[in-house]
Amino acid sequence: MTSIDLNADLGEGFGRWQLTDDERLLSVVTSANVACGFHAGDAATMRRVCELAAERGVTIGAQVSYRDLAGFGRRAMDVPPSELAAEVAYQIGALEVFARAAGARVAYVKPHGALYNRVAHDEQQAGAVVDGVLLADATLPVLGLPGSRLLDAARKAGLPAVTEAFADRAYTEQGTLVPRGLDGAVVTDPVAVVERSVSLARSGTVASAAGSVIEVRARSLCLHGDTPGAVELARRVRRRLEASGVRVEAFA
Repeated sequence: MTSIDLNADLGEGFGRWQLTDDERLLSVVTSANVACGFHAGDAATMRRVCELAAERGVTIGAQVSYRDLAGFGRRAMDVPPSELAAEVAYQIGALEVFARAAGARVAYVKPHGALYNRVAHDEQQAGAVVDGVLLADATLPVLGLPGSRLLDAARKAGLPAVTEAFADRAYTEQGTLVPRGLDGAVVTDPVAVVERSVSLARSGTVASAAGSVIEVRARSLCLHGDTPGAVELARRVRRRLEASGVRVEAFA
């Protein structure tokens, strides 16, 4: 039977401000990419999300990013590799404290936003992220875009490289994500998102922004938690996947 993991970006709040509906999304997804304080999140939020995830048996992952709280980690930055490696390790370590306190552990690492896009093609920054993961825990899987420099670097370092797809993001002909600043970068039609999810899970294909069918084979499917109606959309995606004969389960 075909299987796929459903992941979502969670814990993306700060202090009294909360962006994602963590509790309800954790009843749908199988893996939680928890913000580690650099683009969103704080100590109390990380602790709460880890406790909720552990209670529900959801796998906890560290969503690491550039140090860009004001820009939600979506602004391009140039960070020296040694500094970036240290900051990645720092974020993983911070989340690990709260995961262990909840009786769980950090089970994988996924970059966020501008860092995610940068390490898709930048070998030096990708290597720095991998160095940070190795510094924190040399057994952690790395979640990223198929064909990315990040996953190449992870494999070379002996880390498990896990491919990821996005049902609600437009793809270029080359299999990369259309930048968010361009029209049509985010797919907002719920019916289209559900259909794209099934296609990605069952055949490893999706329609590009230009209309052609491209191959995007992934072990995990990301459902963005910061979009309007995210919880109901996530439920619809999971129901349709399971009705289509796809087993939904965590990869780690």
